[in-house]
Amino acid sequence: MFGKLLFKPKISLIPGLTPLEYLDRLSRDSGVDIFVKRDDVMPLAFGGNKVRKLEYIFGDIKGRDVDTVITTGAFHSNHARLTAAASAKLGYRCILVLYPPGGHDIQGNLLLDRLLNAEIVAIDRDEDAYRKMEEVAEKVRGEGGKPYVIPGGGASPIGVYGYADALYEILTQLKALDRKPKYIIHATGTGATQAGLILGLKLLGIEDIEVIGVSVGSSAKVMKERVAKHVNSSAETLGLNLNYKTEEVIIYDEYTFGGYAEITKEVVDTVKEAASKYGLILDPVYTAKAFYALKDLIKKGEIEKGSTVVYIHTGGTPINFQYNHILKMHM
Repeated sequence: MFGKLLFKPKISLIPGLTPLEYLDRLSRDSGVDIFVKRDDVMPLAFGGNKVRKLEYIFGDIKGRDVDTVITTGAFHSNHARLTAAASAKLGYRCILVLYPPGGHDIQGNLLLDRLLNAEIVAIDRDEDAYRKMEEVAEKVRGEGGKPYVIPGGGASPIGVYGYADALYEILTQLKALDRKPKYIIHATGTGATQAGLILGLKLLGIEDIEVIGVSVGSSAKVMKERVAKHVNSSAETLGLNLNYKTEEVIIYDEYTFGGYAEITKEVVDTVKEAASKYGLILDPVYTAKAFYALKDLIKKGEIEKGSTVVYIHTGGTPINFQYNHILKMHM
């Protein structure tokens, strides 16, 4: 892979390729060939897109004098769960600074965080997360520890490399089927997954594939700025000046259903449909919103009939258990 040639050292948390699954029934019904990149199928703690980012982040950690990993996210955070899992696997102390939404009940990702022996520092607002992480890091230093702070969602310049790798992996799998996608669509929160896919396309010199981000909370304006910043920051670490523009980023913010972690009947119906018709277990915070968007964009003609599209299943299965009370309300 080109990742081994261009990028900094990484550790292996994903043995082999994740599956690329053809959704024959939905493809037949919609008139679009739909493949699902199953990044929910990984050995590490239920998997998910954050694992790809953590391969590079922990590759960086391994080369430093570190004994404690600190990161942040919501109480239902997939990134927090997977950082805790990678820390446990590799022998690092893990401290998670967590905030609403998600609730304090010990279930879903929060239960897994506890099982993985992560230390949890609860705060009331996400706006305080980065200040609190620095406070925690300073305390660790004062106790003689050696901390490493990971941004929420693994959204660091080297974390972005993970989905540049994934882009190459997807294209390799499709090439074996003599196929090439016109669209790649996924849920986006911190923007690092989309940035990695775009970076991968730029590195390969491919201009005719659209990377569609479906915002799960923030406005399109905010997300475009975020993604473009990640692309350019990551490229700079490779000695490249891409000068990627915000107007080049494709983001839809019509599918947040009221905001981040807002769960409506339409979202729950999408979770149920994906499970009952296609055997896919989505979650109501991220992947269900992107799946709803995929179907709606096909219906509106914004994803062309006869085209090939890759929907990235970014994981998040344990979130269902954290929001089971809301899911049950609409079932």
